[in-house]
Amino acid sequence: MDSVIVALASLLAGFIDSIVGGGGLILVPALFATYPSAVPGDLLGTNKSASIWGTGVATLQYARRVRIRWQAMLPAALTSFAAALLGAWTVTQVSAELLRKLLPLVLLALLLYTLARKELGRVHAPTLSAARERLAACAIALVIGFYDGFFGPGTGSFFIFFFVRFLGYDFLNASVSAKLLNLSTNASSLMLFAAMGHVWWQLTLWLAAANIVGSVLGARLALRHGAGFVRGIFIIVVGALILKTARDAFLG
Repeated sequence: MDSVIVALASLLAGFIDSIVGGGGLILVPALFATYPSAVPGDLLGTNKSASIWGTGVATLQYARRVRIRWQAMLPAALTSFAAALLGAWTVTQVSAELLRKLLPLVLLALLLYTLARKELGRVHAPTLSAARERLAACAIALVIGFYDGFFGPGTGSFFIFFFVRFLGYDFLNASVSAKLLNLSTNASSLMLFAAMGHVWWQLTLWLAAANIVGSVLGARLALRHGAGFVRGIFIIVVGALILKTARDAFLG
């Protein structure tokens, strides 16, 4: 029965994650609630081992229908992979407590900016030259990739927002590009978790299968309804992230 519960959570997580990210909001709490006596690292590693499959399938689905700007995103994906490894190492050396308390405020500023700019991300109109776009994408990947390895919550939302705000992407194209970079950072994190023995491989198969189903459904819905739909889901997910991270930071 426990595996059925977390598989359903994984399906819903894959659905949300394939549209705007934030699947960890669903699957991670479900794993911790279902297996309260487990080592936290085992549950976090198992979450990564499942979600990477859904993210990969969603990326492939989007790539068939949306033109990914590979000249910018491939270098950015490599940058985010290395940055996530560096972030994961750094968190073993210093405390993330200050960032934990600042995160809800940063997310709130991001949400308010998005709500105030009603046309933000509705039209896909990249404004930078190829070289500058590549440089900007790598800079974003360096900062957010490091953050993902160091702390993590809201990584997909941060990628999407920065691609919309600084690269001129609409929300659909930003979401597609964010999937590629999230795939890279997830692979980086999973390598570390697996090397340390923090993955329940016997549970991964069921969670991964459910996550893939959810990702396929979510990606199809996003492709059908476009940037406006993705923007709406983005606002909902960021709002949920604000509530969760504020509760974690200030209420324990």
